[in-house]
Amino acid sequence: MKPYLAALGAGLLVGIVYSLLNVRSPAPPVIALVGLLGILLGEQIVPFAKRVWHGQPDVVAETRADCAEHILGPLPARSGLRQEQDA
Repeated sequence: MKPYLAALGAGLLVGIVYSLLNVRSPAPPVIALVGLLGILLGEQIVPFAKRVWHGQPDVVAETRADCAEHILGPLPARSGLRQEQDA
């Protein structure tokens, strides 16, 4: 979680500097970021629909285990926890 907060803080700091210098940010518009979120979520629709269609009883637990890692990537705290559990 700390890397995400550090990234957010760095982004805020850069945004403040850009504002003070009256420079327009090169970041994509919000609509592009919403589109990227849609792509990430859309990738998960087909596997989820297949599980529901085949009547797997534990769809929610399996979806959490499979989709969360794919959408968010390995979170720093979870990756260390998994390595300890695997050992």
